[in-house]
Amino acid sequence: MKKTLKYLWLVLVLLFIYVPILVLAVYSFTNATTVGGSTGGFSFKNYLNLFANDEMRGMIFGTVALALVCSAISTVLATCGAIGAFYSKRVTKSLIGNFNQIPVVNADIVTGFSICILLIVILKADKSTFIPLGIGHIVLTAPFVYLSILPKLKQMDGSLYEAALDLGATPAQALFKVVLPQLIPGIASGFMLAVTLSLDDYFVTTYTKPSTFDTISTYVVNATRGSQTEIKTALWALSTLIFVLVIVAVVAMNVISGKKRREV
Repeated sequence: MKKTLKYLWLVLVLLFIYVPILVLAVYSFTNATTVGGSTGGFSFKNYLNLFANDEMRGMIFGTVALALVCSAISTVLATCGAIGAFYSKRVTKSLIGNFNQIPVVNADIVTGFSICILLIVILKADKSTFIPLGIGHIVLTAPFVYLSILPKLKQMDGSLYEAALDLGATPAQALFKVVLPQLIPGIASGFMLAVTLSLDDYFVTTYTKPSTFDTISTYVVNATRGSQTEIKTALWALSTLIFVLVIVAVVAMNVISGKKRREV
């Protein structure tokens, strides 16, 4: 009975999470103007409108480019920070870990507003240069990448680096050929998490973005306030595509990691 209740609870939670997404995906293939209204039959109209609209294509391309660039920088910085903290003394390691927790626990709206005050108000950074926006996304995502890499470092034997040096490797060789290969799963998962956070962020983006630039999150919020039905329904198609891409990426990562474990 307890086992049945556990499985029933799991099914209810999964339904609660995924049924709304599946309903939205179904309506994205119809002529409906509102979710829950008359479907009007099967149609690819929303997907055609999504890619036919120059403004939306530019918004999607800009959002993806921003996420990839900022996530790559965040991953490099977080990897260096995690390795440095791992090989530091206990007090230094503890301080770095505690400071890293602040942006993770802190509300996004506080982080975004703080970055806006520091860079734009105090340092007089020009928002049109995308520098405040890029820094904001790096500050937002780097702590999460750090947390993804740190467990892999803890699983690794801390003496591997010293052993490589004793066997004649240079510090750079020991880092790139011994330490980093052990961290690749954590680095990859951290990068994917950073991309997801960057694509999803609204508050940091709102406070730091140029006035002429929109990401998916800010565009969706502005579009839902308007009355353009074609844009709203095209965003259903965009949400469905993002969901499918996330599923494909997760499955691919699990398959690749499973193959590597079997090879080992």
